[in-house]
Amino acid sequence: MTERNPGQHDAGPSPQLSTGYPLLQISKALTTAEQHDDPSVRAKAQQKIQKWIAVLNGMVDGTLSVGSRTPVDGVPGWATLEVVTGGFATGQLLAGGPLLDHEVTLSAPLPPTADRDKRRLLNRYFITDEGLANLQALLQSSCYEIAVPEEGALLVVAWLVQQGEVDGARALLSEVGAWFNRLRFYPMPMEHPRQFRAQVFLQDVGSTVKQLTQVQPNPHILAQKEAINIWIPLYDQLVSLFLETVVGDVPDLQRGPEGQWVRSPDGKFPVVGGWPCQYYPQGWHSRTRILLSEYQRQRQRHNRCGRPERQKDSFCQLRGYARQILTAPQRLTGRDVGRIRLILARYVAKRGTPNSSRCRTKRDRQGAQAQAPTFKDMAKVIIQRLTAYPQNSGVDDISPIVQPIDAAEAARWQLDVGLPLPMRLQQKVTRCLRESVDVLVHQRVITSGETLARVLPQMTSEIRAAGISDPQLRALYAAIYRAFRQRRSLLLLNLENQIQIEELPWVAAIDRFRRDDLSSQELAKQTLRDLTQLTLTAFPQTLVPNKLLQEMRALAKTAALDLPLVDEIATDIFMGTFSPKFLKAAKAAGNLLEGTLYARYYGIDYGQIRAIATELPNQRQWFQRSTPANHSFDQLCASRAGVTYGGWDAAINGMIIEQQQILTSQNLAVLLMGLDLSDTLDNQYPDLAQQCFKWVCKRLQIKVDHWHGRLIQLKNAAYAWRQMIFFLSLLSRQQGGDFLFWAEAYLHQQPTAFQHRFRPAVRGLVLAAAGCSLDDEAAQQLGGRRFLGWSKQRHWLL
Repeated sequence: MTERNPGQHDAGPSPQLSTGYPLLQISKALTTAEQHDDPSVRAKAQQKIQKWIAVLNGMVDGTLSVGSRTPVDGVPGWATLEVVTGGFATGQLLAGGPLLDHEVTLSAPLPPTADRDKRRLLNRYFITDEGLANLQALLQSSCYEIAVPEEGALLVVAWLVQQGEVDGARALLSEVGAWFNRLRFYPMPMEHPRQFRAQVFLQDVGSTVKQLTQVQPNPHILAQKEAINIWIPLYDQLVSLFLETVVGDVPDLQRGPEGQWVRSPDGKFPVVGGWPCQYYPQGWHSRTRILLSEYQRQRQRHNRCGRPERQKDSFCQLRGYARQILTAPQRLTGRDVGRIRLILARYVAKRGTPNSSRCRTKRDRQGAQAQAPTFKDMAKVIIQRLTAYPQNSGVDDISPIVQPIDAAEAARWQLDVGLPLPMRLQQKVTRCLRESVDVLVHQRVITSGETLARVLPQMTSEIRAAGISDPQLRALYAAIYRAFRQRRSLLLLNLENQIQIEELPWVAAIDRFRRDDLSSQELAKQTLRDLTQLTLTAFPQTLVPNKLLQEMRALAKTAALDLPLVDEIATDIFMGTFSPKFLKAAKAAGNLLEGTLYARYYGIDYGQIRAIATELPNQRQWFQRSTPANHSFDQLCASRAGVTYGGWDAAINGMIIEQQQILTSQNLAVLLMGLDLSDTLDNQYPDLAQQCFKWVCKRLQIKVDHWHGRLIQLKNAAYAWRQMIFFLSLLSRQQGGDFLFWAEAYLHQQPTAFQHRFRPAVRGLVLAAAGCSLDDEAAQQLGGRRFLGWSKQRHWLL
């Protein structure tokens, strides 16, 4: 999870998380490590097992306090932790561990000693006059990389010393100096400065090269090549041997006057021509024995293609009959001979005899296909092309990288001139394209809000640093910011906050040099407007993910905007209470949605929400009864869900959280009103609603076998349905009617079974649009249902 507001729930002692989740993750990883076919996947699973064992050991021996913002005993909050799925810290520090390659190079002049001592000596070197001069040179050139925030600390010291801020530098060193033996506080030197502009890229060139080196040939393609190069020639030879034993015409399938195959009344294809196994030419047995031996020899070396061993395959059957003729010919029955005759007839009917021009043409065409290069062969060409670009940045123009094979490359890699690169490999190259965010979304490089959140720090870091006048410090602050945004969020309980960037000692030491003036505020606001518009129009069916909300909050802070953006809360860590910003967000939503279709459909009384006084989290106690007039926001969500908070009951927690999302519109109203986007998006609401409806219909028809997966499918569909109703609520009456007419027609295009299953949800929407309350018995008698994602009982859509 991401941000949490300070506060403590007073209803009782803080619950402790069990070890069940880590044990489940270990079990899943063990299955993958033992059973997966890919060695690289098995190796990753082994690494995952070690990480989860570290989590489990820490929970058992008490060195890890899961749910705390400082979960590792004795480690300050500013240290970057290794965090695995679900927000669990392993206890490892990302700026620690074994020396990295660049550290090994830096430490080469040092005397032989343990890695920990080398890291301490390196940290101490960089605060000497020589070391500070080296860091100041890096600041001037910007040829450095900060992968984790700690790596910027000594650069801050160098800048402070350069500015004569010796006391500030000394204070910073006193705070981080105790960790010199464990953590690296110095950056990685680079050959080229990393550039960040208004354009962003999903991954740098170096990461793209690494991906391409891991490309492996498609096993199905390799099996096909093996079949064409090895097994088909042997099959043709074996057919030729059996055709030598035929007396009369070559067996074939009976054909009609126009050459078409003829079926008999029982549906079979009659065979015409002579019969095999009638006589064996001189040397036939020895040649057959040699061919069978050759097959066994090749099979020991090549086993990608399993078809030659399938009992129903013609090649396999012919080999069996050949062995029988060689070892026990008297056991060959008339039925066996008839089967051999049928196999030969089908072969000849399909491609002619093995030595015919028709068969040779077909085999030549297959051979040409087998000579086609694999993805791995083509990836080598792209890797060579990418070596000409800085490895730590994106590429402005990828057209030279994805062009067809030229003459020099064809000669070097034994490829055909003009051969186009496979689209799959071109898509990998596109991941390092540096372009505007909207272009990358349009080109399907960015395919989700989560992916969008990954690239945004490249932009927001520059905006956050815009208030710093010194260019070296501005670049340094931006680099630290980007690294900080890569920190994985911790699982937090008791409404705690994640560590904020201002809490890093080296950021705090320079924060006073940053000022958010009017120009940087306007830039941040416009960027936030553009980002929000892009997110809503590109991914209208999904909630704004928590990682993306982090960037939105950072932009809002720079723009001096007070936007109560609320995170999606995980059901397994919900503790029955919401922080004050959720109530604030619900009140803001009421200003936009009161009296609309949204309020009618979900039965919301926004006047009741406005009557709730803002209160501190520690004032809320679930054991206190209260009248509807002074319900707390927590109690209102629970009462609307028809449940009572039940601790760690995921279904009950999900029902309460879903009601919170309904009341707040999960950031949609806050963003539209706070950024004045209503007029900008006005013409797009009908299309956004249609996209949501299509997505819901498609998602609910995807076959999901696992029960938990079906519940997630329902939840996500209900969330998209809610987003759709939000957009519909901003349409005119005429536009709303047009949408309902369109939705009815679209539903009629779906399979009948799905129409019947989903009809109550659409009927409920129609009734709400007509002014009916879905809580009335009359609406229920008319077949209308409110589509929600969470239920304590079996969901009606299942």
